[in-house]
Formats: sequence, structure tokens, C-alpha cells
Amino acid sequence: MLANHLSSGSRPGWRCTTAAFCAAVLAAMLAAFPVQAATVNVYSARQEALIKPLLDEFTASSGIEVNLVTGAGDALLARLINEGRNSPADVLLTVDAGRLFRAREAGVLQPVESTYLEQVVPANLRDSEGYWFGLSVRARVIAYARQRVDAAQLSTYAALADPRWRGRICIRSSGNIYNQSLVAGMLATEGPANTAQWLAGLVANLARPPQGGDRDQIKAVAAGQCDVAVVNSYYYGAMLQSDDAAEREAAGAVAVFFPNQDDRGTHINISGAGVTAAAGNKQAAIALIEYLARPEAQSWYAERNNEYPVRKDVAPGALLESWGDFKADSLNVTELGRLNAQAVMAMDRANWK
Repeated sequence: MLANHLSSGSRPGWRCTTAAFCAAVLAAMLAAFPVQAATVNVYSARQEALIKPLLDEFTASSGIEVNLVTGAGDALLARLINEGRNSPADVLLTVDAGRLFRAREAGVLQPVESTYLEQVVPANLRDSEGYWFGLSVRARVIAYARQRVDAAQLSTYAALADPRWRGRICIRSSGNIYNQSLVAGMLATEGPANTAQWLAGLVANLARPPQGGDRDQIKAVAAGQCDVAVVNSYYYGAMLQSDDAAEREAAGAVAVFFPNQDDRGTHINISGAGVTAAAGNKQAAIALIEYLARPEAQSWYAERNNEYPVRKDVAPGALLESWGDFKADSLNVTELGRLNAQAVMAMDRANWK
């Protein structure tokens, strides 16, 4: 960070003329910037194994220690709200733009200015006022049975409401934030009437009552309980690389399809981070989030977590590349949070359990 300050504060052609003068200028510049905290406290909804290696690398490169608290996204948000200004947390790291939107609305995040983050994180993947920034991208795809479904039969999310899929679809419950964001995206692009029609058809086509997580939907397709499922792509990648032979076998019987390639693109969501309103170590918090947006960290996300980089100049991992390129929805993910309440009500009206 000091190197960045020195670089950005230098003027073209400026140079030291004497050692004493250089020392005086450096002392003045150091005084202009607060000394970075030796610690940053992180509340993370990401599992420890999926984030701690990066945090350890950050500590090794910066000297800033990271205290990590992990938990469910909604529980961490509730904790931040309850702790208020007394919260020890400096950074909230969570999944789904809907949760980040809720965190801003609850007043537990503060805006930050970071030219670096504004340059490398696309505008549609961050808060317009700097309250939070996307750090990785996940696509919500259609997983289908290789032996029972021809990919040519698949096209869009809306097409899953077609009667041809009656009794053939598996999906998580309406209480799942990923599904809520998917419906919010439909509301933003298709409108309330079309979304209501789609929801009615989708619910009518379910092979079983919604249950389990995304891995369970993939396992159900492999077991023949349904022919297609809507899942986040990284779960599929994790199963293909699992130490559990049964998970690898189930994933091997399934392929993934990226919907809506001829129009708006496949629905995407993010994991992201923001600086808490109570942050006592704000500069260290910003430094950490900037670190997580660096090319090395972005590549690690792609290889280890099977998530797509937010940066356009960082290639996805080998497994992701093997699935081919896809067109992603360019909708600003803030809309997923703004329309969450409407999405939940629409799902309830459709009797999506």
C-alpha cells in the first residue's frame, strides 16, 4: 500500500537531490497516510477451506494478520446488525448479491473509494457507491442427464415451464437465496406477468417437492429421479473433483447447459465483500479486498473453487474452460437484491415450496 501511495503521489520528473531531502520528503509522505493496522477481522460466509489459503497469502505478503470468523450468510448479517457499532468485524465476505444488498440496506457496510477496485471489477458486479465489490462469479445453469436428454432440447430458463418437462425437473426450495436471485433476475428482464407464468409452469413440472442443496439436485438427476435441474455451476465442478467416488460418478452422468445464449445470457451471481460500518481497521480492510481482486487471487478462485473471475483479464480455470465460453447476463446484480422481496412474493404465489 505504501508503494502505491508513493507511486500515485509522485510527480513526473520528480527525483531526490540529496539523501537528507529524500528522507524529509519520505517522512512527510508517511505522515500523510495512517500506518496500516496489523490486524483485520473478517466475517466470512465462505467455508474456511475456500478462503483461508488466500487470507494466509495476504498475511504473508502484507504482514497484516487476519482473524477469520465463518458462518451462514444470514446469521453473519444478523450478528453484524446486533453488534452495531461495537462489532469487531472489518470485512463482510459473503455470497449472493442479494445478501450484499441487504447488508447495505441494514446499514452495516460503509462506502469506500478504491480506484483499483473500480478499474478491475466491472460496474455491473459492484455497488455503484462502493459499499461492496464482487470477487467471483457463479453461473446458474441447467444440469441434465447425458443419457436421457438431448442438449438440443434445452434453450432458456423460461422453456423449463414447457409441458414437455412435466415431472422431470429438480430444484432447491424457494427459501434458497440463489433461486430468489434467479427469479429477481427474471423479474428485471421478463417483467412480472411473464415471470408469474414461468413460475406456474416450472412448479407444475417439478419431479418432487424441493429439497436439499445443489449437489442433491445433481445426484437426483444422476439417479433418474429427474432429468434436469437448476444448479450453480461450481457445485458441479466440485463434484467432478470430489474425493468421494460416488459424487464423481453422479457428476459424470450429468452435463451442464448455459441457458439464454441467444438473448440476455445465463443468469450470474457473485461472491463479494464490503467494509463494515464499524471497521476499526478500514485501510487494512480495503487492502484485503483489493488483494482478493488481484490476478493471482482471481486465478486461485477459478482453479480451487470453480468460480469465474470477475476480472476480464484473468482466464478461468482449466475445468471451467473445458465447459466452453458462455454469454453472461449483463444485468447489474444490485437488481437481484432490490427485487428480492418481489421475487419471494411471486414464488409464494406460485406455490413454490
